[in-house]
Amino acid sequence: MSDEPQQPQEGWAPRNPPAATSPKRPERTGWRRLLPTWRMTLGGLLITAALVTGGFFLGYHLVPIPAANALATQQANVYLYADGSVIARDGEVNRENVTLSQISKDAQHAVLAAEDRDFYTESAIDPQAMVRAAWNTATGKGRQSGSTITQQYVKNYYLRQEQTITRKVKEFFIAIKLDREQSKDQILEGYLNTSFFGRGAYGIQAAAHAYYGIDASELDAARAAYLAALVNAPSQYDVITHPENRNTVERRWNYVLDGMVDEGWLNASERADLTFPVPQRTTVSTSLSGQRGYIVDIVKNHLTNNKIVDEAALDAGGYRITTTLHKDKQDAFVDAVNDKLMDRLDQDNREVDTYVRAGGASIDVKTGKVVAMYNGIDYVKQYTPNATRRDFQVGSSFKPFVFTAAVENGSRTRDGRPITPNTVYDGTSERPVQGWPGDRYAPENEDHHDYGDITVREATDKSVNAVYAQMAVDVGPDKVRQTAIALGLSEDTPSLSDAGPSIALGVATASVLDMTEAYATLANHGKHGDYTMIEKITQNGRTVDLPERHTRQAVTRQAADTTTSVLRGVVESGTATAAQAAGRPAAGKTGTAEEDTAAWFAGYTPDLATVVAVMGQDPVTAGHKPLYGAMGLPRVNGGGAPAEIWGQYTREALKDVPVTPFTLRLQPGAWKTQPPPGDPSTGPSSPTGDPGDGGEAPAEEPTGQDEAEQPQEQTDGTTTGGDTGTDDGTTNDDTGDTDEGDTNGDDSPVPDGLTGALIQNSRRH
Repeated sequence: MSDEPQQPQEGWAPRNPPAATSPKRPERTGWRRLLPTWRMTLGGLLITAALVTGGFFLGYHLVPIPAANALATQQANVYLYADGSVIARDGEVNRENVTLSQISKDAQHAVLAAEDRDFYTESAIDPQAMVRAAWNTATGKGRQSGSTITQQYVKNYYLRQEQTITRKVKEFFIAIKLDREQSKDQILEGYLNTSFFGRGAYGIQAAAHAYYGIDASELDAARAAYLAALVNAPSQYDVITHPENRNTVERRWNYVLDGMVDEGWLNASERADLTFPVPQRTTVSTSLSGQRGYIVDIVKNHLTNNKIVDEAALDAGGYRITTTLHKDKQDAFVDAVNDKLMDRLDQDNREVDTYVRAGGASIDVKTGKVVAMYNGIDYVKQYTPNATRRDFQVGSSFKPFVFTAAVENGSRTRDGRPITPNTVYDGTSERPVQGWPGDRYAPENEDHHDYGDITVREATDKSVNAVYAQMAVDVGPDKVRQTAIALGLSEDTPSLSDAGPSIALGVATASVLDMTEAYATLANHGKHGDYTMIEKITQNGRTVDLPERHTRQAVTRQAADTTTSVLRGVVESGTATAAQAAGRPAAGKTGTAEEDTAAWFAGYTPDLATVVAVMGQDPVTAGHKPLYGAMGLPRVNGGGAPAEIWGQYTREALKDVPVTPFTLRLQPGAWKTQPPPGDPSTGPSSPTGDPGDGGEAPAEEPTGQDEAEQPQEQTDGTTTGGDTGTDDGTTNDDTGDTDEGDTNGDDSPVPDGLTGALIQNSRRH
């Protein structure tokens, strides 16, 4: 066989020919090697999209809407005068939430123009806003947040203010969720209530008060635009504290107004007339200094003690509490105390003057509303409210309650004579009280003065202790106590129970406010209703129910009115003539505590009952101190500074009120003198029973007085009569008086003059 290779025959082909090879792609060199291929790019985009989408849904489901942060929910309680002006705000955060309807449209639009003009049409997250904000900042239009209002609200209300990626991520997801769950109005309302505006004000309501002293509902376009500008830089944009930034602030203010015009929220011609509204340098202080802190403290106690709002709810804040206090009367009270007391003190040269404290309260007789209080020189310096403290004796200002109890219970003297304004008692100082089963009690009169035989009216004018101690025993100390409580004193008043005859001298330590309530009952013809300090309460727009005020006839009208007729003399010619400065008919009683540690004047007109006390207290030990030498005077008594304060305050408080007279219905026999036993000229016959046993007394014998005197009494404003009925139809049959010469108590009462025949009559004996 030949070794030469055989040539393939023509037309023959190999069974498996080799595959054809394609040309090779040139290798990437240089920088092109760094670029991803389109396959890689597409794959990467798809993976990224999947991760982003997955991350979004994962984050959306994993990040819940949290509870509000503590700062965002804290509010102040706002305390208001009856006219709606602010007294004070309490709480760590100055915020008062209001509804969107309580914020003016100008204020809403101004904030939208400043922060997020597309708020109502855009989604919760707007990337374009971030770009726009950066551009505005770069072009000098002012720093603007890149976040939507929804995002800012989320940051304010749900999160803290730290600048971290975690917080921004949470803000992103919460904003989206919130936008789905709440309306735009709800989000805007929340934003306006949580934004910080400077001057310690959180929320637009607090800001409106802090800068302009008005409610958010009263903000016009100019003021609203300034507050909206503040959100951008609250501390730096306050032109009062940073006047150097005025030009920058005005540019921002103009930007806001121009935005309002662009959006159709403000008329261009109106905008052209606007001038920059410089905020007030100082608005009404809302701190607790001066009288404000006392008022807040007393109102809080009133709310909790009467179970209107509990303490925990008050601490949470958000209450708008309108009090019954009148700002003009409150100011008048402070002025009177300063003029008649504080300005007369020399604390640098007289140590006793450092002890002086004052308390006062004033109640509208007809409504029972507390219209003014004085509690001390400054709450941040003297914390104890002097109008409500119960640790100083009321002294002789308690004596009218003894006489009221006597008339109310138809009481008689030990020898059986009815107790009336003209009943004669022995006014000898240190005379032992008769008929008291306890230890010997012989009170001394002031300066040990002996008065001998003296009528109850004169004994009241001169505050004779011997007479009233005996009267307390004649009536019964328990009945006196019951009457005092019925008039308005608290059952828990220290030293009111088991005082014995000394109850008449005012050993009880009632508060000034308690005493005012009791005297208001006398002024209101014996009708009593608990005083009230609250006109209205709301919380976040919701009205809180207030307890209904009930009135009742605490004592008969004749008991109250006869007491008033006696107390008229104290002002006209007794120990409180300084109260005549009020310039209108008045009744009242002075009082001095043991050792002269307190001096009182409690008085009233037909319209207003007011009590003033001057007290002595060591500023270091808080112990009670005598006031001998205070103001450079030998002693401080109720007819001095307390009555003078009362007169000035009452004159100012009632300056716009027509002068009205007292209309009084007196007890039967009130105008007749009841002489002491054994008087040979005239007097009651001997009692049929043992005086010590409280036996019934016989009918009065005629006193020989001319019936012609009776019309004179009526023209002076009083009627007397056998009817001791009350206005509500109840009667009191315990008077024991059978005199038939008196006019009927149901006769129409006649206005009381400034002087009365009753006083003249008593002076004859």
